[in-house]
Amino acid sequence: MKEAVIVVDMLKEFVYGRLGNERTRSILPRLQRFLDAARRAGKPVVYVGDAHLPDDPEMKIWGQHAMKGTPEAETVEELRPQPGDYVLEKRTYSAFHETGLDLLLRSLGVDTVVITGLHTNICDRHTAADAFARGYQIVVPEDCVNAFTEEEHRSGLEYLKAIYGARITSSDELAQEWAREGSTAHV
Repeated sequence: MKEAVIVVDMLKEFVYGRLGNERTRSILPRLQRFLDAARRAGKPVVYVGDAHLPDDPEMKIWGQHAMKGTPEAETVEELRPQPGDYVLEKRTYSAFHETGLDLLLRSLGVDTVVITGLHTNICDRHTAADAFARGYQIVVPEDCVNAFTEEEHRSGLEYLKAIYGARITSSDELAQEWAREGSTAHV
């Protein structure tokens, strides 16, 4: 199994901006530690965030948000991409739709996506749907995703598990697995 960590929409707009709230900010410390663990374990980290144009379909639902070229469409400082990470832009809910993500993952030999970021029931869900349709295994550390409400978060996790067979776990559990893999690789 070769995993890549996908960081969905951890943007200033969704954390500190008009669509941000305490729930979105609450995952920052844990996600920061998890991304550090992924990098130490040699897992590719791919950031995929909204970079909308004025005529994008989401504008009719959410209004203008995370517009391409604005500070709101930038990754929050706490999770700033590091050298060796990948950064892609999206214009719809899914991190796969017309972003080049599938091509990137296949070129890296990835067969499992670890979905993190926002929002469990929206962009994470659509990303999981497209991952599933492309044959990837799906893992979701439930403490590294969140939604506007606890109900939306929980129902999103249940949907990912029931419909896409996602493995719902914790960031600590995954980091420990990766650390064990690393220690046995040197034996």
